[in-house]
Amino acid sequence: MRSRIEKTGLIGLGLIAGVLISLQFSAIADKDSAEPLPIEELRAFSEVFGRIKSDYVEPVTDKKLITEAITGMLTGLDPHSAYLDADAFKELQIGTQGEFGGLGIEVGMEDGLVKVISPIEDSPAYHAGMKSGDLIIKLDDVMVKSLTLGDAVKRMRGKPGSKIVLTVIRKETPKPLTFTLTRAIIKVQSVKSKLIEPGYAFVRITQFQEHTGENLATALNNLFKQNQGSMKGLVLDLRNDPGGLLNSSVAASAAFLPKDALVVYTEGRNSDAKMRLTAVPNDYLRNNEKDYLKNLPAAVKTVPMIVLVNGGSASASEIVAGALQDHKRAIIMGTQTFGKGSVQSVLPLGNNTAIKLTTARYFTPGGRSIQAKGIVPDIVVEDPATAEDQAFRMREADLERHLSNSQEVDVKVGVTVKPITPAPTTPTKSSTKREEGDTAKPKMLEFGSKEDYQLHQALNLLKGMNILQGK
Repeated sequence: MRSRIEKTGLIGLGLIAGVLISLQFSAIADKDSAEPLPIEELRAFSEVFGRIKSDYVEPVTDKKLITEAITGMLTGLDPHSAYLDADAFKELQIGTQGEFGGLGIEVGMEDGLVKVISPIEDSPAYHAGMKSGDLIIKLDDVMVKSLTLGDAVKRMRGKPGSKIVLTVIRKETPKPLTFTLTRAIIKVQSVKSKLIEPGYAFVRITQFQEHTGENLATALNNLFKQNQGSMKGLVLDLRNDPGGLLNSSVAASAAFLPKDALVVYTEGRNSDAKMRLTAVPNDYLRNNEKDYLKNLPAAVKTVPMIVLVNGGSASASEIVAGALQDHKRAIIMGTQTFGKGSVQSVLPLGNNTAIKLTTARYFTPGGRSIQAKGIVPDIVVEDPATAEDQAFRMREADLERHLSNSQEVDVKVGVTVKPITPAPTTPTKSSTKREEGDTAKPKMLEFGSKEDYQLHQALNLLKGMNILQGK
C-alpha cells in the first residue's frame, strides 16, 4: 500500500513539475529574484495528491485534481484572480460586448458565501431589490458553502426565462430574505443621456464595454446639437458603475481632457504591466477603429462638469473620476468609491481556458494609488434615499485577501471642500426598512430621475458656478 501511495505521489510530483516547466512561471524565470523550486512544498503536494488518489472515498481523475489545484492557487492570491474554464472564459468575452445571460449581479466570495458587489442596472437582480453587500447562502436548495465561486456562478446562469430562488442574508434584517429571479439575456446599455433642462446635460455610463467610447461620443454630439452648442453644464454619472475595459475608460477620460493629458499609469513586476495611457487615439482605439472622439464639439473640453460617484463606482469608473479630478477638469461629488485599483490580465491557456491574473496597480495622473482606498469626492453628498444602503455597502478593503495599497501615506486631494449635509427627510413607506421576512420589492432609486437628490445637488452647483462666472 505504502509503495503504491509513494508511486502515485511521485506521479503527482512529476505532473506538477511538468506544469511548472511548461507554463514557464515568471516568478521562477525572473533573473532578479530567482529562487530554487520549493522541494519540500512540492513533496507535500505530491503526498496529498497520492493520498487523494489512493484513499479518497470515490475515484478522482488527475484532471480534476490539477484543475482544482490551479483554481486554489489563483483564488488564494486576491479576490479578483481566477481560473476561467471554457464556459467562464466564453462568458467573460461575451460580457464585454454588452450582452450575456444570467441574473445581472457582480459577485465575489466571502467566508465561503457569494457576496453581491453590485447589481447591474436594469437586470433581474436590480429590479428584484438585491443590494451590494447581500450574502447569498442558498441557490434553490443547494447551500453555497459547498460550492466554489465558479460553481455558484454556473448555477446562477441558465436558460433565459427559467427561475432560481436565492436565499440572502442582509446585515440590517434579522431573518434571511428570499428572491425568486427569472434569468434573462442581460443587455447592458453602456451610455444613457438626456437634457435635464435647457443648457444642462446628463450622461450616465453604466459599464465600460467595447463600444462605450463610441457611444459616449455619439451621446455628446447629440446633446450639444440639441442644445445648439450653448451648453452651460454637464453631469457625468458613474454611480454603481462596476468598471470594465481599461481602454474604454481612457476613451471616456480623453473625451473631456486635452490631447496628450495623462489618464492613468500602471506599475507591475513585468515590463508589460508598466504602462502610461494618455488622451491619444492609440491608447483607446481598438482594431484600427476611426477616431470617434475627433469630431466632438470643442466645448466638450471646457464645459463646467461634475462627476457623480458612490461606493459602487469601481475600477474603470475610478480611473475616469481620478483623471478628471487630478487635472481639475471636473468636480467629483457623491460618496467615496469602491477602491479597486488593480489591473487584471486575461491570459489564455489551452483548450479555450484562461487565467485572470492581477498583474499591476494603477495610479491616477497625480500619483495616487486608490487600491483599497477609493476616490474621495471633492464634495461629499449622501443621498437620503440610499444612505442606509451606503452604510452597509462593501468596498475593496472589506474583501478577504484584498491587495494592499502600495502607498503608506495618503496623497491628499488638491482642493478640500466642506461636505454638504443632506437635509433631513421624512421617511416614506417605500423608504423604510422592510419587516422581518418581507420579500416585497423595495423602491429602487432611478439615477437621473426627479427623485435623484445627488443629481439635483450637482445641477444646483453647476448653476451657481455659471452665476459666479457671469459676475
